[in-house]
Amino acid sequence: MIHTFIRSMEDAVLALKEKPSRSITLFHHNDTDGLSSGTILLSAFEEVGYEVSRFSLEKPYPQILEKVLADTHQIIIFVDFAGRIAPLISRLNQQKNFVVILDHHPAEAVDDTEVINLDAELFGLKGDRDISASALCFLFADALLRSYGKSGTEYAHLGALGAIGDGFFVDGALSGVNREILKTAVELGLIRVDAAAPDTRSEDQTASPTASAAIAENASKETYYIKLGGTEYPAAEICNILDTLGGVGYYQDGTARGIEVCRSGISPEQKEYIQQLNEKKEAIFSREIELLKKNIHTTEHIQWFTVDDRFQPMGIKMIGVFCTHIKEMEFVDTSKYLAGFQLVPDKVPGFGDISFNSTKISMRVSEFLTEQIRAERIPGLNSFLPEATGRLGGFSDACHRLSAATIIKPGQEALLIQEMEKILEKRMVHA
Repeated sequence: MIHTFIRSMEDAVLALKEKPSRSITLFHHNDTDGLSSGTILLSAFEEVGYEVSRFSLEKPYPQILEKVLADTHQIIIFVDFAGRIAPLISRLNQQKNFVVILDHHPAEAVDDTEVINLDAELFGLKGDRDISASALCFLFADALLRSYGKSGTEYAHLGALGAIGDGFFVDGALSGVNREILKTAVELGLIRVDAAAPDTRSEDQTASPTASAAIAENASKETYYIKLGGTEYPAAEICNILDTLGGVGYYQDGTARGIEVCRSGISPEQKEYIQQLNEKKEAIFSREIELLKKNIHTTEHIQWFTVDDRFQPMGIKMIGVFCTHIKEMEFVDTSKYLAGFQLVPDKVPGFGDISFNSTKISMRVSEFLTEQIRAERIPGLNSFLPEATGRLGGFSDACHRLSAATIIKPGQEALLIQEMEKILEKRMVHA
């Protein structure tokens, strides 16, 4: 299946090169996976002479799609989202622009020569286990560069980084396509793997010559270290930093700083800025936790809450981060799905003011429910949240089994919970 996927990428590269434009508009997500993906493609396209306009989106909102696709003769790349809404993009585009979608979320195919949906799920790969967006973008960048007689292997560490950030581990280690790209990064000295106890060092070091063997032989528990700008860092630390820059700092130039971290590592100025963002996040999270201890809504299968606009000036990705942060806390019922709502600000960095009139729901599951979903004893989030959202006329794009998010209108929060309960009542299978 991976060979068919790569051939499709090579075909897309050939189609792209046939277009007269040498300008690309690149849209990518704002978490670790999206930022590492954006860095890979930005660097690869610039390496072969394309001029790239880069924008980081929290979601590919219909309002943004309508604005972007109204023009003609563009090359547009969507990364780490949009696989599921390829038919919508096709309808809006009307073959006016050449669009490539590079995603790993559940997807819908589209028969359109000008909208190429390279979503890994359409090729039999599991987007929440086998391949991250960054791994996918690494393969695409490598196909692009090979078509120019070059190689994309220098981006292998970033190809693995998104998978680490998304937590795509099987028995404590990367697997599938993610693992193959990890092996390449290790061979090049761009990632080091410790299969024993975690190492907290973050100074400039040389990759272990036995690390590649450790990856090949050990699939029980691994700790990863990544080299950026000549300095080695714990990969988990970089993931936390990128998620903070892209989420907490989304409206404060955080994603541009995240790209710089992926390219060059962490400067003293970046460290100070990240510390400020973390202090802001901790203050907001602590305040909200105290509120939730006193009042969190509970239904038969779901616990839910809304933060309204209390997370500002942080981006709306932070409602998902917050759900992950609290999902195992004592006041949360770990036998129920967890849902949080956050109002969407009417602006996008780089686009200015846009009227969204929307609320985002993010859902997460406890470790207990994770095991139940993976054993197929209960439904995954992607099997009921998008359907319930559609019943209310909302917008769905990137949803996984264990983490999911959609968009509805303000005031529909309780209605959405009710619709999900209706679906779950019919589908829930008790162990």
